[in-house]
Order: sequence, then C-alpha cells, then structure tokens
Amino acid sequence: MNNSPRKRKKATSATSTNLKSTNSDITPSENPASAIINVSAVEVPELTSEEQSDRLLLERRVERAFFEAGKALAELRDRRLYRSTHKTFEEYCRDRFGYTRIAASYKIAAAAVMDNLLTNGLQNSDTTQDDLQVFPTNERQVRPLVALEPQVQREAWQKALEEAGGKLPSGRIVKDVVQRIMERSKAPNPYRVGEVCQIIAKDNPDLKGKGGCWGIVNHVGEFSCTVTMWDGEYTVRIDRLKPLNYLESECQQMQGICDRIRRLRERENLEEAARTVLKHLGELKRPYLTGVEEKLLSVIEKEYGIIDEIPRNSQTGASRRKQ
Repeated sequence: MNNSPRKRKKATSATSTNLKSTNSDITPSENPASAIINVSAVEVPELTSEEQSDRLLLERRVERAFFEAGKALAELRDRRLYRSTHKTFEEYCRDRFGYTRIAASYKIAAAAVMDNLLTNGLQNSDTTQDDLQVFPTNERQVRPLVALEPQVQREAWQKALEEAGGKLPSGRIVKDVVQRIMERSKAPNPYRVGEVCQIIAKDNPDLKGKGGCWGIVNHVGEFSCTVTMWDGEYTVRIDRLKPLNYLESECQQMQGICDRIRRLRERENLEEAARTVLKHLGELKRPYLTGVEEKLLSVIEKEYGIIDEIPRNSQTGASRRKQ
C-alpha cells in the first residue's frame, strides 16, 4: 500500500515530461498568455488535370440532382413501378419520399424543362455549347419556366442569365422574366362569371388529372380566372381554358350540378365510391345528367342526408327533358 503514492508521483512526472515534449515548439515566456507558437507551413498540392475534371463532373452531378430526381420520378410514374406496393403514384411518393402530389409533379415538370434546355434548345438554335454552358442548378430556377412553351423556355433562361450578369440567376429573376414574356402577348380576358369552361392541363402540375374536366368561372382576373371544379377551386390562366359556349340556361344547369357536388364534398367521411361518382360527373362533356347519373347522384345525396337541401332551381337537364 505504500507503493501507491510513489506510482502516482511517477505518473505525474511522466505527464509533466510529455507536456514539455509536446510544447517544445513554444517559445519560453514569463507570461503564458503571450507565448509564441511556431507552426510549420503545410504545402497543399494543386489539383491535377484529371482531379479538376473529376471535380467539375461531380459538382455538376450535385447541381443537377433535381434533374435526375425528376427524370426518375417520371419513369416510376410512367412505368407504374409502384403498383406492387401502392394503388396510386401519389400514395407511393408520399410514403417512399415524403413528397406531396404537387411536389412530385413540380420535380417531374422541372426535369422536362431542364431536358428541353439541354437538348432541344441546342438542336433548335444557332448557339454553341459554350453559349449555353450555364444551366439551372436547382428547382426554384426552373419552376417558373414550366408555364412557358418549350421553344420560349430557352429564350427566358437566356434573358435571365443576361439580367444576372452571366451568373446563375435566382428563382425571383427567372420568375420576373417569365412574367414579362407572358405579358407581351396579353389579350383581354374573354371569360365572364358563370361561364362553363373546359380545362386544358398541358404541362401544368397543379392541373394534373384535370384535363378535359369542366369548371364554372367565379372570378375573372387580368390574365387568369378562378374556376370552381368538382373537387375545389383553381386559378387557371386564360390560355389553359377552353370555352364550351353553353347557353345561359345550360350554364345554370351546370351550376346546379356543381352546387350539389360541392354540398356532398363538404360531408365528412365521404366514401371512395361516392368520390368516384363525383369525379365522373366532374368530367362531363355535356351540360346535363343522364337518367342513370341523376339516380346515382340522388342516391348519394340521400345516403348523406342532404336530399332535402337541393333547391328547385338546380333541376338537371335530364329531368327537365322529361317534363
């Protein structure tokens, strides 16, 4: 037991020796706070030509990750590679990647724009590869371009590059350029409140699945309309709408159908079968219900207890023809 203190003393002595050895490059000074430490310079080797090339390739892969993600999502969707585990692509994206339907659609649309800039833009123009070496590096820079036709997308990107001084433009700069291009060919809004129109989805992720569906205009803006559809309201550019040229009485009939669908959708726990029927009615290409469609809608209304809420002026075209 008397050996223990001597061991501790030796250990302390050894530690003191190590500290002196470790700090041997410190110039002695009376004040430790003002001690001078001599640090040897470390030479960093320059990158070789091969390393510089590898770095550039890897940086471009990182920058265009959103492009690869969008292309992969499009292939997963088009080939329905999710079908073994999920019923819909929307459910698959939510469970597998945490993407909403809109987020996944934006990535796919952004990849299509990027592909257009990289390939079609070069093929359809006289500019060289050097003139187009600056490409978008994130989705925010590409998203505003989705609203333009493919041949105009490259024009907008080149203009955004000019405004950014040849550097990568921000999403805000691209958006401003796109807005100005759209306003160049602006025309008076030809639609009116209460008019029934058909939706032209065409590369607009927000309108995916709505192509060919009908809606009723409830607000007329300068370049767009707010349209009530079977599953909610949407703001749609006027070039994404097609007039159906219905008579005033036919527009009123469609308004009645729209009101009945809206009341049903306000009910909680609406079953999938009911939603399917409502979706079918929202895709009608005529201003009235057939006899079978009227019966189906009435059965659903009765099931959810709103049959007595239907106003008399919402009578459908099918029932009017019977009178």
